[in-house]
Amino acid sequence: MKMILNKKFLQLSLCGLALSFSTAQAQSNSIKMLVAFPPGGPVDFVARTIAEPLGKELGVQIVIENKPGANGAIAAEYMGANPADGKVLWFTSAGAVAINPGLYEKLSYNPLKDLAAISLVVNNVEALVVNPASPANNGSELVALAKQRDVMMASSGTGSVPHLAMEQLADSTKGRFLHVPYKGAAPAITDVMGGHVDGFFGDIPGLISYIKSGKLKVIGIAAPKRSVVLPDVKTFTELGIAGVDSNNWYAMFAKAGTPKSEIDRINAAVKKVLATEATKSKLLASGAEPVGSSPEELDHILKADIAKWTKLIKAKNIKPE
Repeated sequence: MKMILNKKFLQLSLCGLALSFSTAQAQSNSIKMLVAFPPGGPVDFVARTIAEPLGKELGVQIVIENKPGANGAIAAEYMGANPADGKVLWFTSAGAVAINPGLYEKLSYNPLKDLAAISLVVNNVEALVVNPASPANNGSELVALAKQRDVMMASSGTGSVPHLAMEQLADSTKGRFLHVPYKGAAPAITDVMGGHVDGFFGDIPGLISYIKSGKLKVIGIAAPKRSVVLPDVKTFTELGIAGVDSNNWYAMFAKAGTPKSEIDRINAAVKKVLATEATKSKLLASGAEPVGSSPEELDHILKADIAKWTKLIKAKNIKPE
């Protein structure tokens, strides 16, 4: 009886060891990709679009972990608590890393010191949309309207990219644009379609279905060049309006101190995935423009955007809600 019990104990112990080894092996062969937004949004969609092919390219399983809240701070702090080994990545929009440093006096993380740039993933330039019944058929005509009366401009929140794009337009034209902040893009878009506000700057992925269905009219692109998704829509520069340039790009970062060899390995895999027809077509269909970059290029973009947005935020005395 004692020998039988010992055999059973040995079998259970071996099973336990095998399970522990299997779990440890699975953990060592996976990468967590943090998304500072709830599931179902545009950032989450792009992250999930690239996760599977990127995992195959790297020979690992990529697990998406949604860490919403505190304007990105929860995701940043989670990554900061992990080793700098490339096993935890942060996939984020520009807001959390390029706008927050200027918007918040006390930010719990410093993007320039705490993050290591890997690659730009997509561009999401802002498009200006109005109700189809609006008399403005392009950005210049909306500006002309704003010289005659107050033009109510919705945003997805104070300090958001749509808000800052509107401030750029107001600064450049001296038009009477009034900011109407909403709690997110969805209610802002709904009120533009309902005719309760005059216009809204938004990421193309969040607008493309409404534009295609005729529920919104797009009248300008806030970028140096036209969008590949909406090639017929003129930029504000083409319309003779300078300084309206906003891009809510999405990019991938690791923890500062991650070995350069690991950064370069992930960067090469990201660019290879973005070049595949399957991934490219899926992103373009959603309204996002796939673009890879070197870590150095992303680092340059981040520094330039922090400087640009901080200057505008301070000049307009914009405070977080």
